[in-house]
Amino acid sequence: MTAVMTRPPIHQRSLLQQSMTVVWRNLLHIRRMPEMLLDVTVQPVMFVLLFAYVFGGSINVPGTSYREFLLPGIMAQTIIFSSAIVAIGLTSDLEKGIVDRLKSLPISRSSVLVGRSLSSLIHSGIGIVVMSLTGLLIGWRIRDGLVNGILGYLLLLLFGFSMIWLGIWVGSLMRSVEAVNGFMFTVMFPLTFVANTFAPTQNMPGWLQFIAEWNPVSALTAACRELWGNGLAPSADAQWPLRHPVIASIGWSIVFTAVFAPLALAAFRRRSRD
Repeated sequence: MTAVMTRPPIHQRSLLQQSMTVVWRNLLHIRRMPEMLLDVTVQPVMFVLLFAYVFGGSINVPGTSYREFLLPGIMAQTIIFSSAIVAIGLTSDLEKGIVDRLKSLPISRSSVLVGRSLSSLIHSGIGIVVMSLTGLLIGWRIRDGLVNGILGYLLLLLFGFSMIWLGIWVGSLMRSVEAVNGFMFTVMFPLTFVANTFAPTQNMPGWLQFIAEWNPVSALTAACRELWGNGLAPSADAQWPLRHPVIASIGWSIVFTAVFAPLALAAFRRRSRD
């Protein structure tokens, strides 16, 4: 009788282990190509120094220094751009067929998305650390204690995680890195500038002030300023998100995750079947 050779069972690792393998694979790219860190190292330092020393003298923030007002805004902008980073990275993997290769392995498709999300958060987190150190050198401080300081950073990561689902959705829909790059930056720049990130909203025209104060980026920035003791108290006629920025930021994070996560998962499944 001829013995039938059967393939030995493949050890199925947990989703967390599979995801961390994908994270490690993405981080290896950074180690081999350090220039991938330019957008979270050199660029944030340039933004901090440019706004602090070039524009800072022209922008008056009563009751606080512009440098302390500035840092939470730039950190919020950086974490928002994590969605662009994950969109570009995912589209590149899909375009080059890397996702198809991963599909041939005994791993969950979800681990590709979780791994890409975590590596993008780490990537953006490096930028937050660089900006924090730069801010300390130019006079920025966390003034409301260690606990509130940590809560501010955790809130940035929570909001960044919710925005990553937007990036996954866009990255799964678009067919080229160039298209993703153009779309995401076209959306992200108005989103981060029509806000209280770099200037108080009180001096804006009434209609623009209303938009800026309901902008989720304004709530995130105001929440970090409140937790770190870096900003002004909101005016009595400010919109609700600026009067309750921490609650608003958590709420926006939940809403974005609830809306974009299902869309992202569905789009990724369709794209990975093509």
